[in-house]
Order: sequence, then C-alpha cells, then structure tokens
Amino acid sequence: MSRIGKKPVTIPSGVTADIANGVITVKGPKGTLTLTMRDEISYTVDGNAIIVKPANDTKAARAFWGMQRTLVDNLVVGVTEGYTKTLNITGVGYRANSQGNNLKLQLGYSHDVDYAIPEGIEIKTPDNTTVLISGIDKQKVGQVAAEIRRWRKPEPYKGKGIKYAGEFIFRKEGKKK
Repeated sequence: MSRIGKKPVTIPSGVTADIANGVITVKGPKGTLTLTMRDEISYTVDGNAIIVKPANDTKAARAFWGMQRTLVDNLVVGVTEGYTKTLNITGVGYRANSQGNNLKLQLGYSHDVDYAIPEGIEIKTPDNTTVLISGIDKQKVGQVAAEIRRWRKPEPYKGKGIKYAGEFIFRKEGKKK
C-alpha cells in the first residue's frame, strides 16, 4: 500500500479540476496545467479533492500509484503557488544578467553564453551572482535550472561554478608541497 497514494489531493478555493478524455486539467489563478492519465490508475474528483487509486491489483498499478498522486498534487500547487529554484554563481568574473527573453552568462569561457528562456518560465537576476527561475510547471523549472547549471558545474577545489541555493559542495584539499 502506498502511504502517499492513500492521501487525497485537496483542491483549494479558486482552483478547478476536470477529468476528460484521459487528461486531468487543473485551472487556477496562475494558469492551467494538464496531465495525461495512466490506464493502471483511476482518478476521481470528489468535491474539493482528487482521489487517486489503482484501477486493478497489479504490480504496475501499485508502482505508479504514489507517483501519479504526487504529479496531480504538483499540478494543484503549481497553479496556486508556483515553483522557484535559485542558482548561485561563484567565481571571479562569473556573472549572469537577464535581458528580455535571454539569460546572458559570463562563465570564464572566451565567449558569453546566451540561454534562450523557454515559454512559461520567468528568470530574474536580483544581483549578478543570483538567478531566480520560476514557473508553474515543476518539471520545467527543474529542467531549466539543470540546463543552466550544466554550463559550469561547481568544482570541488575552489567551489567555482553554478550551484543550487543550499547545495553543499564537498571541498577537496589541493596538492601538498
């Protein structure tokens, strides 16, 4: 039995959920998100809650149960609060600047890195070493953060690079003389 799957997903006021043609659509103050339903799982909207249960007693249905409930919960949280990831840039001369639909990164390469901001994602740079990525789709926000971080991963000797806020970088000792 899935402990997470047993919990119903509560729908706050101002949010509507609709199930039609194998797709769950959740509308809220920040926008609309959809999720394609799995055949192994049954979804029902009951008043102000979405109940996710296995459609049959197979191993696959039990395996997908908790994950599908979490994905439905992510839809509800996304359209009400949204998601935010913070990246910190460490290094001499490393900086970021958002200009319209592009994020310009200076990361020690011979050229600047221009990252085109995808639709549905908002990127802010409160200062030149902090990047705030926000949007309503949790997967998309995480993917954009990972793509930006991939340009210069933090290295263990000086800690230079792009890291998530709160991420611990294991530091190594350099050469001994």
